[in-house]
Order: sequence, then structure tokens, then C-alpha cells
Amino acid sequence: MEESVGSPVTGMQHVGKTNLPVDGQPVGPPSNRSQSSVKLQKNRIGTARRVFDKVFLYLNGWVWRLLPDSLMMTRPILRYGAFLHFYVQRRSERSQYHGTFFLRNRPELELIRTLANQKKIGASLKLAILGCSNGAEVYSIAWIIRSARPDLKLILCAADISTEILEIAEEGLYPLGANRLMDSQIFERLTEEEMRGIFDLEDGHVRIKPWLKEGIVFRVADAGDPGIIASIGTQDIVVANNFLCHMVPEHAETCLRNLVRLVAPGGYLFVSGVDLSIRAKVANDLGWTPVLDRIQEIHNGDPSVRRDWPWRWWGVEPYDGKRSDRDLRYAHLFRIGEQLVAEAIAGSTVK
Repeated sequence: MEESVGSPVTGMQHVGKTNLPVDGQPVGPPSNRSQSSVKLQKNRIGTARRVFDKVFLYLNGWVWRLLPDSLMMTRPILRYGAFLHFYVQRRSERSQYHGTFFLRNRPELELIRTLANQKKIGASLKLAILGCSNGAEVYSIAWIIRSARPDLKLILCAADISTEILEIAEEGLYPLGANRLMDSQIFERLTEEEMRGIFDLEDGHVRIKPWLKEGIVFRVADAGDPGIIASIGTQDIVVANNFLCHMVPEHAETCLRNLVRLVAPGGYLFVSGVDLSIRAKVANDLGWTPVLDRIQEIHNGDPSVRRDWPWRWWGVEPYDGKRSDRDLRYAHLFRIGEQLVAEAIAGSTVK
């Protein structure tokens, strides 16, 4: 029998690996009642926190709506708005969302047309759209380019991680009313003339005109997959809009560092709908060159995300021209140099 040694602090006797209290009864694991008490306490704390968040944001929203327009761009209000947006982002459970619009950001589309116009007559233009959702952005870009430059050979790859939504995009058939994955809002930014130019009418639906669908390949692909460059190849222009903001920040940053490898040396990357701090950090780390043409117009070009700031995680703050980092923070378009692409590929390979 092992010698027992009494504990002057706990009144316990330690016999080998078994703890015995002074009355000789073994000490077991916490009782079920104790575990239930801890779980109940955690649930109460979680409930109290959710109630506090709801009340805090409600009261702030009520006050925010009372603020006059003259105050909205003042430094104190911008800083408090940034705090509220950070608060919302930290407490939101982000998830992917398929809501979008045709011709969503007109200044951005005009800049894409400007880039296309730099191509020589009859040249090829390779363009990839990641997170293409229901195809509204795909066909908007195809319409802008082909209307301005019908001579170009547009090679367009549209990719999304969702097979279900990609099937809708590839078919190019949209109900005029709402359905489970889309709603009629997707047409709200189009004029009647644009509707006639992009669609054919079919029994309560509209279908993308055949000439716009030519040369478009739809692929199921994950923008965060290191193997995406092998399946899609390098592109003159890569568009990565409005899906990174729905990822947790760490995943969004990793994904952004990965997808830039698709840009050919000297090519262009459009990236919006992402936490501004993440985009600025990656752009600075990798030495991207921001394109400043129409920077403020493009930043404010999607009224829906501007209107949602600071109350939704995807909301976008007002353009603040007084910030020292405004070029990297607010640019939606970056040029990727040859050396930068090589370094991005090498860094991804190492990882």
C-alpha cells in the first residue's frame, strides 16, 4: 500500500493518483447539475449580450437618422460611424448573399469600357469574373464591352462556388417577379432602352440575347483554391466584386492574396465589396498600383452598399478625401506588375 500524505491546504489525502477527502470518499468529475449550471450561465450571458447589442444598435440608429446632412461628413461623425461599423462587423455571422443588380456600378463599368478601348482592333481580351452569382455582373460587363468594341474577341470566364446559382447564370433566363434566389430588384437600375438591348421577353421572363452570351464559359470554382490558376489561367482583367465581404476577414484576406495570381503581368484587378482595411493591407503588402481614374465616383457608385453603412457588414463608408491612405483604401482598380505577379505566385507556392 502506498503511503498517504495529508494536504494542509485542502484537507485532502493524496494516495497515488486518487484524490480522497478526509472522509475517505473519492472525488469524481463535476456533477451533471454543476455542468448544467455553467451552461445555463453561459446561455444567460449570451442572451444578455444579444439584447444589449440589439438595444445599443437600435438607439444609435434612431439618433443617426436624426442627424442633419450637414453633419454626416464631419470628422467626429465619420469616426463614430467607423466605430459602429466595426461593432457590427465583429458581431455579425457573415454568409454569402446572391442579391445583385444589372449595371450595378456604372462608373466602374465605364472604366472597364475604357480599358477595353485600349486594345487594338480585332485583339483578344481575356476577362474572368469571380463570384459571378446569378450572372447580372457577367452580362452587364459583356454588354458594356461588346456594345463599345464589337471587333474584340472577348474570352470571358465566369466562376462561382455555388452550382445552383451558376446554373441560373448560365441559362440567362430571369423572372420578372421574385423567386427564391433572386428578386425583381435586379432590373431596377436599367432604363427601358437598356432592357430591350440586353434581353428578349419570354412569357413573364426575360432572356439574355444570344450575342451577349457568345464566348462566355461558366465554371464552378473556389476563388480561395490555390489550384484555380490551373483551371482558369491568367487573365487581362480579373473582377472580384461583392463576395469577399461575406467571408470572415481572415478567409477574405487569404482569398484575395490567392486570386491576384490570375492577373497576367501588367493586367488589372477590380475588387470591391470587401472590408476596406483588408483590401488596403493586401494592396500595400503586395505593392499593387491603384488606378485613380474616377476613384470617388466608383467608390460611391453603388448606392445600396453606401446606404447600408454603418448598419450592415457589407456597408461602405463615405469617401474621405482627407485620409492619407485614401488611394489604397478607396481604389477599386489596381494594376498588377510583372514582378508583383511573380512574387504572388512564388509566395503562394511556398505556403
